Amino acid sequence: MGTVASVHVDGAGTESTTAVLDDVERLFARMDAEYSRYRPDSPASQVADGRLALTRASSEHRDMYARAIAWRNATGGAFEPHRADRSVDLTGIVKAAAIEGAGALLRSAGHADWCVNVGGDVLVSGTVTGRDWNAGITDPDRAGEVLRVVRLAAPRRAVATSGTSERGEHVWRTDQDRVYRQVTVIADDVVTADVLSTAILAGGPATLRLAVEAWAVDVVTI
Repeated sequence: MGTVASVHVDGAGTESTTAVLDDVERLFARMDAEYSRYRPDSPASQVADGRLALTRASSEHRDMYARAIAWRNATGGAFEPHRADRSVDLTGIVKAAAIEGAGALLRSAGHADWCVNVGGDVLVSGTVTGRDWNAGITDPDRAGEVLRVVRLAAPRRAVATSGTSERGEHVWRTDQDRVYRQVTVIADDVVTADVLSTAILAGGPATLRLAVEAWAVDVVTI
């Protein structure tokens, strides 16, 4: 996924926690091996360059593509799981799906208080030292400085940010007249937060209006 993943979990250091963190690490590694287009041997790269037909990819891979297409339809095309050359690129949803899967593993292992952070996209559960989790939104003009802090109180336990300050113009924009530089979405689940942050960055004010009318989210735009 080309980024850093971190997990903060209650009971750190216990045998059960070590086991579930190993499971989380294996999940991230498996999804990276399946979907990374930086890896020429991955099924994603093979689908993109025509060596593997999407219909012959794994059922998980096809389901991920179907999930991405559903989001494209729901956002009026602002979220797009294809590159400009029309090759399939699922990176816009895979990172959030990995975070979602990590959360499911932590819950199934009986952990109530945890935070999963992958490249600044965050999903939390429970509390930290008895208080709600907080997440800082980076100021795109001042590297390392926090623009504002948002509280991740139930039910909105996920936050994701899309922007241009670190990777430049990497999102295919459908609104070329007025563009956002950075979009943060706070939602009940991390896939919704991640997909909508990308969609609003791409689609501009029209997609922002759609998002806040159709989903239970809070949005911070720059």
